[in-house]
Amino acid sequence: MFGLGPTELIVILVIALVIFGPSRLPKVGQSVGQALRAFRDSTDKVHEEVNKSVEAVTSPASDSEKKE
Repeated sequence: MFGLGPTELIVILVIALVIFGPSRLPKVGQSVGQALRAFRDSTDKVHEEVNKSVEAVTSPASDSEKKE
C-alpha cells in the first residue's frame, strides 16, 4: 500500500487527529471516501468506454476476415 507500514499510518492518523480534531475527523474521512468512490466510478466508466471503442474497431475487421 504505497510503501506505508503500520507505523507510518498511525503517525499520519495522529497528525490528522491533531490538525482536524476529533469532531471533524469523521467528516473528513467521509469526504475522502466519497471522493475516492467518485474517482473509482469515473475511471470504471472510462475503462468501459475504451473497451467498447476497442471492440467496435476490432469487431468489423474480424467479421470481414471471416467473410473472405
